[in-house]
Amino acid sequence: MTRTNTQAAPIILVPGFWLGAWAWDEVAETLRAAGHDVTALTLPGLESPDADRSAVTFTDHVDAICAAVEAKDSPVVLAVHSAAGFSGYAVSDRIPDRIAAVVYVDTAPGKGALDPDFAGVEKPMVWSEIEEEENLDGLTEEQKDTFRRRAVPEPGSLVRESQDLTNDARRDIPSTFVCTGFTAEQYRTAAAEHPDWAFVAGVPEIRDATWIDLPTSHWPMWSRPRELAEIIGEVATRAGAN
Repeated sequence: MTRTNTQAAPIILVPGFWLGAWAWDEVAETLRAAGHDVTALTLPGLESPDADRSAVTFTDHVDAICAAVEAKDSPVVLAVHSAAGFSGYAVSDRIPDRIAAVVYVDTAPGKGALDPDFAGVEKPMVWSEIEEEENLDGLTEEQKDTFRRRAVPEPGSLVRESQDLTNDARRDIPSTFVCTGFTAEQYRTAAAEHPDWAFVAGVPEIRDATWIDLPTSHWPMWSRPRELAEIIGEVATRAGAN
């Protein structure tokens, strides 16, 4: 990656379920080496397996991301992975003027609750379900072992809660979809054919969308970190120039 202009927008990296800021280590290192201002987040309840998740809410995660965004001196590039597409889209609804662009990393702007009937205090990572349901292409055995070892149960509220979206300005935020476990065409088709699927419900709302296919696992920050960093860095450079 070539060194970027110092005017590039700051970057906030938000991991998906069961992960902390550590999940972005290689991507963040690559971006910082190129001169970017990068902040990776560990959201409430994900600090450690022993953290108290019983009172953590969806709004707590939205608040934490908003706080990180507003701590920067200029509008940011918000990169969200997997189920963080829900909280990320809620943030774009709350403070659209503070977000220069959004990068959806194998995810989409989620609306509503992922599973409103989920009753558990927390949702642990179950490796057999991951193997059955998710794309693991390109992940090494060491990376899989690290995931299993470091995964932290997700607060149950993040599965069953949601936030009402009322600010139409969120729809005009430039949004880049990095499609890894599924293709861009599969994402667009799912959103068109299944408008009731919360995970992709916000896709038709986005007025400024760029779609990029990066075939690899659902965790491209591990399986193709340099390529993902390149994409995020280019978005930040463009955003800072506007």
